[in-house]
Amino acid sequence: MIKKILVISTSLRKGGNSDTLADEFIRGAKDAGNNVEKICLEGKTIAFCKGCLVCQKTQKCVIKDDADNIAQKVKNADAVVFATPIYYYEMSGQMKTLLDRLNPLFPSDYAFREVYMIATAADENLESIDVAVKGLEGWIACFDKAKLSGVLRGVGVTDIGDIQHHEKLMSEAYEMGKAI
Repeated sequence: MIKKILVISTSLRKGGNSDTLADEFIRGAKDAGNNVEKICLEGKTIAFCKGCLVCQKTQKCVIKDDADNIAQKVKNADAVVFATPIYYYEMSGQMKTLLDRLNPLFPSDYAFREVYMIATAADENLESIDVAVKGLEGWIACFDKAKLSGVLRGVGVTDIGDIQHHEKLMSEAYEMGKAI
């Protein structure tokens, strides 16, 4: 079955390590015959959620910025992949802000069933990504039909391009995309 896959790269660093792994995931998913769209948050305007909860009645946010369009793409995707650098043992702030702004999806008839995380961290311990995974799992818990289907942990990478020296991780990203 051909899937509609949305990959959201939350890094603001063009060509960063999480973004590079996301591209390998995309390559694998496309090689498997899926339709894949990538959205980069770099250059996007995404304001903080106001907590007004109007979206729970209207399924639209009162804030008019790039989050509205992204939310519609998330809603209609079969699978959503979040790629994030790890900052202070947590997902990037821009990823968290986006997750908050996806609140209009909660009462909707969303299509996504699979959610993936690709994360990279300077710390060399695999556990350094645990808090970010837990945060994403909290978001997923609000969507009964969705589940966390995979996590790729790229650790020990700091500078742009470091991930390319980790052939095993690059291969894992490709294979994860191909298996989706």
